[in-house]
Amino acid sequence: MAETRSTCPYCGVGCGVIIQSEGTQITGVRGDPAHPANFGRLCTKGSTLHLTAAAHVTRQVRALQPLRRAVRGAPLQPVGWEAALDEVAGRFADIVQRDGPDAVGLYLSGQLLTEDYYVFNKLAKGLLGTNNVDTNSRLCMSSAVSGYKRSLGADAPPACYDDLGTAQTVLITGSNMAWAHPVLFRRLEDARAANPAQKWIVIDPRRTETAAVADLHLQLQPGTDVVLHHALLHLMLWEGLTDIAYIAAHTTGFEALRDRVREFTPAHAAKVCGLKIDDIVQAARWFAGVQPDGTRTPTLSLWCQGLNQSSSGTDNNATLINLHLATGQIGRPGAGPLSLTGQPNAMGGREVGGLATQLSAHRDLDNPLHRAEVAALWGVPEVPATPGKAAVRMFEAAADGEIKALWIACTNPAQSLPDQATVRRALQRAEFVVLQEAYTHTATAAYADLLLPASSWGEKQGTVTNSERRISRVRAAIAPPGEARADWAIAVAVARRLEARLRPGQPTLFPYDTPEQVWNEHRDSTRGRDLDITGLSYAALERQPQQWPFAADVAEGTARLYADGRF
Repeated sequence: MAETRSTCPYCGVGCGVIIQSEGTQITGVRGDPAHPANFGRLCTKGSTLHLTAAAHVTRQVRALQPLRRAVRGAPLQPVGWEAALDEVAGRFADIVQRDGPDAVGLYLSGQLLTEDYYVFNKLAKGLLGTNNVDTNSRLCMSSAVSGYKRSLGADAPPACYDDLGTAQTVLITGSNMAWAHPVLFRRLEDARAANPAQKWIVIDPRRTETAAVADLHLQLQPGTDVVLHHALLHLMLWEGLTDIAYIAAHTTGFEALRDRVREFTPAHAAKVCGLKIDDIVQAARWFAGVQPDGTRTPTLSLWCQGLNQSSSGTDNNATLINLHLATGQIGRPGAGPLSLTGQPNAMGGREVGGLATQLSAHRDLDNPLHRAEVAALWGVPEVPATPGKAAVRMFEAAADGEIKALWIACTNPAQSLPDQATVRRALQRAEFVVLQEAYTHTATAAYADLLLPASSWGEKQGTVTNSERRISRVRAAIAPPGEARADWAIAVAVARRLEARLRPGQPTLFPYDTPEQVWNEHRDSTRGRDLDITGLSYAALERQPQQWPFAADVAEGTARLYADGRF
C-alpha cells in the first residue's frame, strides 16, 4: 500500500489528508496529523473521500474520453483528443475574429487548483483579450471580497486559525459552523474547553447546531444584519467602548460612519431585528472586550454564506468589519475578521485574479498600473480594461445572444446558478458550449457540444489556498482514469492552438509542461503585492504548508494594517 499526502477537496478549511492506494486504486484516506489546518481530524465527508474514487463509481459516472455531439440533442459520441482540442480552439478563434473577444465567456470553479485557475485567466485576459472569466465562487465569496476591499483595501483576511485559541469572544454569524465546517468547529470547542471564559455569540435567524451551544444567540429577522451591526457600534460609541487612538491612527471616514449609526439605537434595532435590547447591549460589550482596568480582550468574528448570499452582502461584510476597526479588534492575536470559505480553493482563485473584475495577486482591474504590470509579466501588449461579465450576467448575456461561446470547467451551472430558466436558455442559445468535467451525468452535460474529461481528486497535482490563506500541496496518488487529463494541461493545449490563429509566429505565452512551471509564474506575479510568495517553491511546500502575511498599505480606504510577524 502506498501513502500520499494531499489536501481535502471539499470545504475551505483545507484539511491535510493521507491517501492510501494500491496500484491504480485509491483504497482509503485519513487525516494528516502533521497538517496545521486539521492536525489529523477529518469530518464525515473527508473521511469517506475514498468512496468517491471507488472502481464502480469510476465505471458508472466518470468521463473517460472526450465526447462530442454532432448536432444539438444528439447523444454524446467518443472523439479523439486532437480533434476535440482543435475544435475548441477553432470555434473560439472563429467567434473572437468574427464578433470580438467579449463574445466568449469562461465559467470556472473554486474546486480548481491554483495552477488551473492561473492558466485559464491568462488564456482569457492575456490571449483572447476578454475579462469574461468568472467562477462559481462569485455565488459565495464575492460579497466577502468586496467587503474586505471596501474596508481594508485588499481582499485578504487578516486573521488565522490560531486566533481561535486566543480569542476571548468569538462572534459567529451567517454560519452553522458545527455543520458546515466541523473540523474548524472542533478546534473552537477545544479552545473553549481550554478557556471556559471564552464567550460565543451566534447571529442566525435559525436555531442551528451552532446556535444551540452559544453563550448568546441573537436570533434576528432575516435581512437585518446591517441594522444590528450599526446598533452594536451605536452602543459602543455611547458607552465609550471604541478605540479612539486606533481609529485616529489607522482609519479614515469614521466621522461619517459615526453620524450614520446615530439613529440605530438598541431600541430601534430590537424592534427591526426582533431581538431583546439587553441581548444587543451584551453583544456589544462582549465584542468590544473592554475590561475594568482599561485593557481589551481579543474578539474574532467568523462568517459564511448567511452573511454573503444576500442582496446586501457587501454591506453585511463591511459593517461587520467596521466593528473590528472601531474597537481595534484587528491585527493582534485572537482578534480580527475571518470569513469561512465554502470551496477548497476559492481563496486561491482570488489570488490569481479569478473573477471578472480582478487581476493576479489582488491587483485591481481598473488600475492602469496594475494592468501594465500583468501585461508585462505575460508578454502581451495590454490587458483589457473593461470589466468582464460576472457569473450571472455572463449567462444572461449568452441567453440574450451577446455571448456566443461558453467554456465551463469543473462546475454545474445548469443546477447551481440562480434563475435556472435563464441559465438553460443560455446553454441552448450559445453557438458552442464546452464542458470540462470529471463526470458525465451532471445537468450541464446535457447541454454540452463537447465534453472534455478532466482529472479529479486523488489524481491532481498543484496547490490550494484555504480560508486562512494557507497554501497547501495537492498531490496525485494515482493516474487519472481512461483518457482524463489535468485541467491546466487541457487549457494549455487549447491555448497553444489558439495562438496559431490569434498571434501566429510569436513565442508561446504558455510554455508549461508541468504544474510547477505554472506555479513559478504565478509566484513571480505576486512580487511586491499583498500576497508576496516569491520565496515559495514546490520544494518548500513539500516540507510544510505555508501561510503568508497580510500587509495592506491602503492610501484610500478605512484601514492601514501591517504584518506584525505573527502570521
